[in-house]
Amino acid sequence: MRNRYLDLLRALAIVRVVVYHVTGWASLTVLFPAMSVMFAMAGSLMAATLYRVGPSAVGRRLRRLLPSLWVVAAIFVPAMLFTGLPFTPKVLLWLFPIADPPANYWGALALSPIWYLRDYLWFVLASPIAIWLFRRFPLPTLLAPYCLLISIEFGIYENPHGVLREFGLYFGAWLLGFAHQAGMLRRMTNRVLVPVVLLLAATGGAWTLANPGPRGYDLNDIPLGNALWSAAFILVALGRAPSAAAWVDRNEMVGRAVTVLNRRALTVYLWHMAFVVALTPLVDVVGWSHQNLLGQAIRVVLVFALVGVVTAAFGWVEDVAAQRPPELIPGGRPSPSTRPKAALHRSESDQTPLGGPVTGRPPAGPDRPGGRVPTGGGHADRGPSTGAEPWTGGEQPVGAGHAAGRADPRREESVPGPRGPSGGVSGK
Repeated sequence: MRNRYLDLLRALAIVRVVVYHVTGWASLTVLFPAMSVMFAMAGSLMAATLYRVGPSAVGRRLRRLLPSLWVVAAIFVPAMLFTGLPFTPKVLLWLFPIADPPANYWGALALSPIWYLRDYLWFVLASPIAIWLFRRFPLPTLLAPYCLLISIEFGIYENPHGVLREFGLYFGAWLLGFAHQAGMLRRMTNRVLVPVVLLLAATGGAWTLANPGPRGYDLNDIPLGNALWSAAFILVALGRAPSAAAWVDRNEMVGRAVTVLNRRALTVYLWHMAFVVALTPLVDVVGWSHQNLLGQAIRVVLVFALVGVVTAAFGWVEDVAAQRPPELIPGGRPSPSTRPKAALHRSESDQTPLGGPVTGRPPAGPDRPGGRVPTGGGHADRGPSTGAEPWTGGEQPVGAGHAAGRADPRREESVPGPRGPSGGVSGK
């Protein structure tokens, strides 16, 4: 049985990412740390699959993730090659972006969300080892990414590799997804949960206020504040998640929208920034300024309309990758002939790479006698990402009218800043 609350949470996260990129409102990163939430739900899904099928879960996750990327690459990579991108072996990273794939000047902006897939791949590949450690040492494993990030932020660990910085920033959220799947968050009593949440939120908030970034209190520019604040948010959002939310489907339009956003989350995420970048100069010409609410609202509507068109054109790839019957618009009532097959694949096909709902406890296994869940710690802290990418610097929302040259490549929902010699999408 799908948990519609988690479906709703992921749908809201996707909408928040798009709205943030169009408007550049820093307050959205505080009100809803969307990238961390998406990593947490993806981690919960990964843990469930690992418990069910073991290390082959890695292949299953990659099968779900990569086809939608390949569609984007098939369209954008030739266009970038024709507009100045050198053809080198690094272009192959568009097939498996374990590092930043190369991009030219406009592609680095339009395709900046690739950072999420890069981090997702790292976390998926690390998950079999991480789940082994989590089963035996749950609390130390949960705390490790935050300790890594603290050592980086305080200069104890100088010049860390970009991969380690990303693990410090967002792998904590992924591991909180492990804790959610194991039932640890749900079992935390209010006497434990409330003080832990208040401590994390207060510490993260104080660090953010004391260390504002180039855009003020945008959490994408403040890694440690981002990680701690997001951990508090996730503990509440997942630790007190209702087991069901039938009210989501009481309004047919709302229920259908939540279903579509869940089934097409990856397509929306990969394509929306290209439209944000393309529309920015056009809407400025006709006077829809990003400096007033009407102009912002028009931009948001246009971006979602264009994303809807491209989702109708290419979203079925997510169905094929999930081994579901392809649908133009998901959420319609299945015909009697397709219903049994859909039910058969529900555990895997109804989940999305951006973090799907997972309910129930993990099954018993050789190192989990009787199927008991780990209880080695009552709390878990977590950290975000994203959206967007490695994120020590800040991303620059195009829709906010910022100069592209100042954008930071390594952020959640970030638009890359000045690109280094590698010319990668994240602009590192």
